[in-house]
Amino acid sequence: MNNHTDVLFISHGGGPLPLLGDPDHAEMVETLTQIAGDLRKPSAILVISAHWEEREPTITVGASPELIYDYSGFPRETYEIKYPCPGEPALANRVHSVLEQAGIASRLDDQRGFDHGVFVPLKLMYPEANIPCVQLSLVNSLDAATHLAIGRALQALDYENLLVIGSGFSFHNMRAFFAPNTPEMRSRNEAFEDWLEETCTDVALPEAERASRLLNWERAPYARFCHPREEHLLPLHVCYGLANKASKMNVSATILGKKAGMFYWEIEENGAQTIGAV
Repeated sequence: MNNHTDVLFISHGGGPLPLLGDPDHAEMVETLTQIAGDLRKPSAILVISAHWEEREPTITVGASPELIYDYSGFPRETYEIKYPCPGEPALANRVHSVLEQAGIASRLDDQRGFDHGVFVPLKLMYPEANIPCVQLSLVNSLDAATHLAIGRALQALDYENLLVIGSGFSFHNMRAFFAPNTPEMRSRNEAFEDWLEETCTDVALPEAERASRLLNWERAPYARFCHPREEHLLPLHVCYGLANKASKMNVSATILGKKAGMFYWEIEENGAQTIGAV
């Protein structure tokens, strides 16, 4: 990594609800707005969204991506949302190149647009839509080691003032979102969140142990209750693979009645991590 890079894992909430004034997303909206205000404005943004899976890592390379309204049952206006940010083909090609150099077969896609895991949080964070964006898919094997490796490959990206966002959700049990929020439900949610916070932020953990914990995340307390399917957790693996450091800034927000975490890393030109309060 030769240039300043901010790396951020976010919990992005439920569909377009954060844009509708939904009270169950108020903390999330406030948190993302605060983070964006405190970060330096990036030259470009690379987003790994939980809502795009392919057989191999795939990168949007279009110059003017459309939006994909990949949700259903919401008011008409949510299918008319605009976020006309430009693409960034030069960044997309660099991502493709560093993945290939790391021995990870990947593909460029000049047709796909941005899903709601991209445009919903970015509309909150950077409503002017004037920062070029590129989206990188997950791999549909949902293999933790694969996503850690993708993150490590991204360490070779040479791009000035880049923001990398892992857009997922640290709790993602759809049935639980709509079930009574019992003490047992809360204790399961909080036990996993506590494990995740310790894993990502404990500076006493050797990096090999931190990586091992993320690789074997299913051993965490109530892991499969919190993530019956892990696609919303894996953007965090990409972020950590890139940062390869303890995050010293994490925040929690109550979203849809559940505790959800967000983690931040700052990587300077010399590869050192100097993290301050965001």
